[in-house]
Amino acid sequence: MKNERALMIALLVLQLVLWLGFLFHRAPRFAGSLPGGVLGILGALLLLVPPLLYSAVKRIEAVKQLVTKRVSLGTLLTWHVYTGILGAILAILHTGHRFESNLGIWLVAMMMLTVFSGFVGRYFLGYSSMELREKQDLLTRLATEYNQLVGALARQPNAEVAYAATHGSAARAFNSLVGTAAAQADTNGPLSIRALRLAESIADLEYAIETHEVLKKRTARWLYAHIATSVAFYLLLVFHIWSSIYFGLRWFN
Repeated sequence: MKNERALMIALLVLQLVLWLGFLFHRAPRFAGSLPGGVLGILGALLLLVPPLLYSAVKRIEAVKQLVTKRVSLGTLLTWHVYTGILGAILAILHTGHRFESNLGIWLVAMMMLTVFSGFVGRYFLGYSSMELREKQDLLTRLATEYNQLVGALARQPNAEVAYAATHGSAARAFNSLVGTAAAQADTNGPLSIRALRLAESIADLEYAIETHEVLKKRTARWLYAHIATSVAFYLLLVFHIWSSIYFGLRWFN
């Protein structure tokens, strides 16, 4: 996962560097040449076919059952991300850095926004979900250990200490009174000190999980941004292909 993400970041940086090449290089006739045309066709196919295939497999149940018997949705999503970035790189090479028409400028802008929003949705949100699951697993383990300590404290004669360790607000008040002792106690220290430490850790972890879930819901809007930029990009791409064929064939004649 880390190696895959690093490769994607490297490809995104390459895409950005190639796009910034217009500051130093411009070949107005390259897009209409044979190499430029081949790059444009390959780039369009990579940008069109895998995303449409992935969307069909994901949303059409009959297609999903047929395809996922051989290829998983995760694999298709990875192909979609790879081909999207590679297609964008080929498309930028196809332009020859000739960004003069409004259509070309908007097309490149929507293409780069689509690729970037797709990368964020694929890796940042995926990493966020994995981190959230790890925190929830840790919370479960801490809660189990805490309950075991509470059971042990309940069997001790000092009811005041047991009460302080088993109540959240009282635990924090009790912890402030014995903070010095708690800071110096090791893992084999009194059960009450260990329970207080666990209570504080659980409270901090619960707050972190709650904050993480709110952040995840907000960043999930990247998916809507990706869909919106994708629709705009495909419409512009279709119009670009149509205008290239229409005006190009008329010019050829």
